[in-house]
Amino acid sequence: MKLRAENLTLEIGGRVLCHDLTVELAPGELLGVLGCNGSGKTTLLHTLAGLTAPAAGTITIDERVVAGFARRELGRTLGILLQHEDQDFWGSVRDYVMLGRYPHTRSLFGWHADDEAAVDQAISTFDLTTLATRAYVTLSGGERQRARLAQLWAQNPSLMLLDEPLQHLDLRHQLQTLEHLCAVRHTSGVAAALVLHDLTYAARCDRILMLYGDGRHAIGTATELLQAGRLADLYGCRIAAFGEGANAHFIPVI
Repeated sequence: MKLRAENLTLEIGGRVLCHDLTVELAPGELLGVLGCNGSGKTTLLHTLAGLTAPAAGTITIDERVVAGFARRELGRTLGILLQHEDQDFWGSVRDYVMLGRYPHTRSLFGWHADDEAAVDQAISTFDLTTLATRAYVTLSGGERQRARLAQLWAQNPSLMLLDEPLQHLDLRHQLQTLEHLCAVRHTSGVAAALVLHDLTYAARCDRILMLYGDGRHAIGTATELLQAGRLADLYGCRIAAFGEGANAHFIPVI
């Protein structure tokens, strides 16, 4: 499925974050979203998911306006990993991951075998098998993040919007999460937009969207945009670049 935002303008508190943005997220594509704090990255993802209305522009999935979807129907197509949760969940890790199956429920009389199988797979994928019966509230920050990712995996959407999916994760699980994303894009054509702060991982995306927070934006391939000069302009600090392609590294210069 294809997600498209056309002539999108985002505003918050009377401030224009992004003006006249047109961007598509095609099947199997990874789009990295970069920018400073407050530049509109989270607002963009919320808007693409239909959680926040844009100041102008339209958002469609396969040429159907997102606002026209019923919430459960949309949940079978599009999933969003929010940056923050408002409340703690008092059930087990497995119960928490099972919430991802809600858009797929077919009756009021419990879960079906395919729901159980999807949850088992998601729990295994994110190394949560030994934690499945633990209370969610007892998990560390990184373990909670993996549970949140597992919930999204159990939901099994064709389109994923992930707001800082690597936060709190150790290096091994950061890499595993990127590998899982690459796997589902190739096997199932899943498309994902990721808000990232680690520019090394951004180099592994197909395309990059830069948000400057003042109405400006830039979109292009990772090779085109992940350049020291462009990144310095985006972040307001000197950037040194090492390596090329997916193995490129970028660090701030003191």
